[in-house]
Amino acid sequence: MTRRRVEGESWVVGPLGFSLPVVIPELPKEVPFGFLGRILAGPSGYGLRMQFHRIPRPRSLDLLEGAGSVAEAELSEGRPSGSARTADLELEAESARELGRRVASGAEDLFRVGLALHAQGPSMTRAEQRRSELLRRLASLGFRTRVPRFEAGETLGPPDLLGTERRPPGYWHTLSTDGLGAFFPFVDEAVVEPHGVLVGLLLDDAAPVVLDRWRHASHSWGIFGMTGSGKSFAASLWALRSRWTQPDVELYLVDPLGEFARLAEATGGQVVRPAVPGGPRINPLDAGEAASDGPGPAARITAVLRALFPSLNDEEGAALDTAVARLYGATQLRPTLSDLLREVERLPVVPSRLSGLLEVFRTGSLRHLDGPTTVDWARTPLVFDLSGAAEGQLPFYLAFLLDAVYGRLKGSDRPKLVLVDEAHLLARVPATAEFLDRLVRHVRHFHAGLLIASQNPDDFLRTESGRSLLRNLRASFLLRLPEVSEAARRFFSLTESEAEWLPRARLPKEAGYSEGLLRFGPSHLPIAIVASTPEYELLSGTAGPGPKGH
Repeated sequence: MTRRRVEGESWVVGPLGFSLPVVIPELPKEVPFGFLGRILAGPSGYGLRMQFHRIPRPRSLDLLEGAGSVAEAELSEGRPSGSARTADLELEAESARELGRRVASGAEDLFRVGLALHAQGPSMTRAEQRRSELLRRLASLGFRTRVPRFEAGETLGPPDLLGTERRPPGYWHTLSTDGLGAFFPFVDEAVVEPHGVLVGLLLDDAAPVVLDRWRHASHSWGIFGMTGSGKSFAASLWALRSRWTQPDVELYLVDPLGEFARLAEATGGQVVRPAVPGGPRINPLDAGEAASDGPGPAARITAVLRALFPSLNDEEGAALDTAVARLYGATQLRPTLSDLLREVERLPVVPSRLSGLLEVFRTGSLRHLDGPTTVDWARTPLVFDLSGAAEGQLPFYLAFLLDAVYGRLKGSDRPKLVLVDEAHLLARVPATAEFLDRLVRHVRHFHAGLLIASQNPDDFLRTESGRSLLRNLRASFLLRLPEVSEAARRFFSLTESEAEWLPRARLPKEAGYSEGLLRFGPSHLPIAIVASTPEYELLSGTAGPGPKGH
């Protein structure tokens, strides 16, 4: 006898057995193409119901304009609290504007998409087990799910041609063409973005992974790995390939360990050593042309100075803040360290220890920085080699050089890439951690991106500013790590096997190339970072027998 269709509280049973639906009220911000192929992979027992209807272009543009306006209104009213929420709203507004331009030009469309997954089984017990596993898989990718109660028949009912049939809440979503494409379940895992650069090869099948940082709302990446994992070589390699694919890109590299000089020399750039007296100078107080963007020059310079003097007490910090504010309140646009010292001396009360600390600019090891900037900014790649700086002064050098670079970013319409090595030196000081976070969030407005290189992501996970920075990186590369903390595992949504593998990922001295995990949105791709023989020879200055990594 044929089994008739019967609906229960959260299931439907028919000729093929029990079907238990799941709807997705809230999608993650990003999902990898083909993600459903992994969710539905394995033995039969899972199904997908999907329908979509193109939204007319005028209506699509209205929707996007409204979404962008809501985000901008919240920002202007000061309603969001915390840098993380502010960053989310900035990305929402920027993404809405960018998608609006693509829809207006016909490059993309918006669709009304209906989606439901369901677990199947010959018995209720077996189907429930499969639905529990389905919910777990979706949660691991950041989906918020809901089990329809007394709506199973509506969820799994047949569609009509207009999409007007009754469906439960959470069934319909508005997606772009790319977003809709991500829901087609079985596609190649490799990521190949037109006009991008080759960042690595998949470990499984050597398929290329090509990323174009400029096509996304955030142009910034991060690479993390222990000493010897090859992160500096990988950063040089990607910078070199960026220069080859876009010859007009401006490259600025802040280099604490002196590892990027070869890149500048091989590509017609220049190496500047700010910590060595007698060479080209960067004035630490030169606020540059971006002084009107984000925090004012006084706030930025105060953060820079606090990187040198992290032990300032409240009285000393207040005195220094007052002197800097007065300095930039005057008509002089580019004051020098001598000007700052004179402004401090004019204060009614000067803490004695502060005067002693600032003496480093008058007669101490930093006196060569007193004077106007003499660096030629027009010639890039421009590498700031800080290998001659005292260890305790490195955060200060990093901070004022980044501020100086930031001041030049909006000076042209050309793409700009800024590499910051040993960035954990800034993440450990609250003032400079906030400065670096703002930099990552703001540089995209100047058609610029950052490449943050550091030894361990845990240095950023300890503060709200650091976590905000990591959230705003479009791609994160995790190379060999001594260990993967629970905080890192949760933040990057690593599986247990991924967390166990990263401390065993092979090093260049073991494999001839770096192994690591690329986190690109929600995609997690094990890759090898490999250089061709000409690239390896150019960057290392040595001849090699074949493709290399480092």
